[in-house]
Amino acid sequence: MSGNGWLAEVGTDPQARARQIAHAHAAFVSTRELAGSSTGLREVVAQSWLRSSDAHVDQGTDPPVTLLDDDLLSYRASHPLAQVIGVLRQIVGTAAEDGDHLMAVSDAAGRLLWVEGHRVARARAARMNFVEGALWDEAHAGTNAPGTALALDHEVQIFATEHFRQTVQAWTCAAAPIHDPVSGRILGVIDITGGDNVANPHSLALVRAAARACEAALWLPRSCETAARLETLGRSEGVLLLGGRTVHLTRRHAEILILLMLHQEGLTGEQLADLLYEDAANPTTLRVELTRLRRIVGDLLGSRPYRLTSAVGADFLDVAAALHRRDLAAAVAAYSGPLLPSSEAPGVCAQRRWLDTQLRAAVLACADTDTVRSWADRIGFNDLQVWERLEAISPCQSPNRGVAAARARQLRAEYGLMGHARHDATFAQRPRN
Repeated sequence: MSGNGWLAEVGTDPQARARQIAHAHAAFVSTRELAGSSTGLREVVAQSWLRSSDAHVDQGTDPPVTLLDDDLLSYRASHPLAQVIGVLRQIVGTAAEDGDHLMAVSDAAGRLLWVEGHRVARARAARMNFVEGALWDEAHAGTNAPGTALALDHEVQIFATEHFRQTVQAWTCAAAPIHDPVSGRILGVIDITGGDNVANPHSLALVRAAARACEAALWLPRSCETAARLETLGRSEGVLLLGGRTVHLTRRHAEILILLMLHQEGLTGEQLADLLYEDAANPTTLRVELTRLRRIVGDLLGSRPYRLTSAVGADFLDVAAALHRRDLAAAVAAYSGPLLPSSEAPGVCAQRRWLDTQLRAAVLACADTDTVRSWADRIGFNDLQVWERLEAISPCQSPNRGVAAARARQLRAEYGLMGHARHDATFAQRPRN
């Protein structure tokens, strides 16, 4: 997708552009055939219409309200985005209150947790169930900025008749996903909704900036003084430093602590089991493990939902924090191996892959020879691309250049790539026999 494919290009006559898209929309709804290139329909919109149609989104049915009253208040109070709603109000909320716009914040499932702005705009939006507690993912609401941003994990703008449901086509919206700064998982979406004047680059830039500000703010609770510290990088089991004690944890207990650190809002027993076990687990088994862990950590483990009651530091969090502040040298120095490498818990495996992928990608883009050499020696000894990168950035006649060239030749020979100046990405990181 081109750089501006996420932005609605409406030209100098938004109404004429809306009519043009409306013709394509009417044809799609009746025949499920997408109009030709003459309409200029964006690919991001066309694909969203197809997903909406596949989900059997009904033109005459508003999105359902799934959270009400005390359930809504309780859920959003415990949600991680409750920590940064003030940031969103400062950046986006003021603009919404001053104009005919709304600021909406959803969770990762598309449920609207906050809908704020001018009372007249809120009343209009309520007529299509754009209200707190309603489910606005694509499967229930069709093409719309919050739902499509979630589906694609990217900021996006949806203009007027680009919306799948006709009752929403009087509005234009721009939304951006907000990620957990450690795990990279989507926490929710920040959206601004209003009239045609939202269809401009500034609104997309506004929600993108707001999302980034939230991600930065979410680091603050993790950087405070911690009650305990967990060491799990390169270890088959965990080591917990707690109250002056060094406690050796079983792999399962280390997995539970990692998952609770990644989900500061807490987890139900069912959610924790899904992240902990590859197959369906006996609830009694999980309760026994949690009881044993509580005997070790005491009041640090809370329940209903299961959560950590105080901040806990960790070596993998140190690496993620260094990556977040773009200090790759510190991230590489702090990385002593994969996160709990023997773990098969789905939630831990996902975090391990995320951290390794982020680190390796940063190393391959790095221009500092010392940092790349440190990674190559300790972690990427069998990674041909890393040695090729070191060779490329090292000055001629330098020791690093010679070592990198020699090691790259060895790996090409092992991988059967002799005679190739560069290798195919398939051979990026093969283990040695």
